[in-house]
Amino acid sequence: MVRFISAERPQTEEGYQYHIDCRPGDVSRYVLLPGDPGRVPKISSLWDEAKEIAFHREYRTHTGKYKGVPISATSTGIGGPSTAIAVEELAAIGADTFIRVGSTGAIQPGMKIGDLIIAKAAVRLEGTSKQYVRVEYPAVADLEVTLALIEAAETLGVPYHIGITASTDSFYLGQGRSGLNGYLPSFAKNIVDDLKQANVTNFEMEAATLYTLANIYGLRAGCVCAVFANRVTNEFGTKGEKEAAMVASEAVKILHEWDEEKEKAGKKVWFPGLRA
Repeated sequence: MVRFISAERPQTEEGYQYHIDCRPGDVSRYVLLPGDPGRVPKISSLWDEAKEIAFHREYRTHTGKYKGVPISATSTGIGGPSTAIAVEELAAIGADTFIRVGSTGAIQPGMKIGDLIIAKAAVRLEGTSKQYVRVEYPAVADLEVTLALIEAAETLGVPYHIGITASTDSFYLGQGRSGLNGYLPSFAKNIVDDLKQANVTNFEMEAATLYTLANIYGLRAGCVCAVFANRVTNEFGTKGEKEAAMVASEAVKILHEWDEEKEKAGKKVWFPGLRA
């Protein structure tokens, strides 16, 4: 039997975390967070080198280097609860910068299948973040991470949009899709139209939890998702997954450069004039 030193924060004496099965030194400070465990090796195949650290439950972790920069990827599974566990345990072993790399459903016109959406903030329609802080607390991305994702997309020439995502606990009714046998109660019927009018760009299921926890704990977080579903045209296709992974990995390289520039200049925040 594996012995854990505490029921409050279950980990072994070596620091192995109960859910992700990783310990200090196993991951970089920069961690990409796909939902699907199968997406982790697809992401790490783009790096210079990579090795599998752990695969426990839905949490699969690879660590390696991208253009010389230490980098990791850990799958979160679907939704806020498992994402919160991943962030808690990864932060406990040294990670401080997180980029969600996922898929999404676009609800605004002009967004094609395979385009990327960089989420600058999230509507908290999930329940996990509400167990951490009152509902009025905003779920916002870190400015540096968001700017790095934008620069990465520009550098790689990948089509992208910037917007506010809506994170839900339900892929079906929570995003205005009917359930089995056409079940669609009145409170779910207008959610797409209501969010469209509010200029929300897309649906996904993890960003709000990630952003809320990151801000509470003083961590950095961002999100880039490939458009798989277009709710305006009713199209669905699994395109853009590789491009999202490329942009996220390139953003880590950029962030690493900015972090070094900050350290050299004695600044806490990177800004464009720091390069001058």
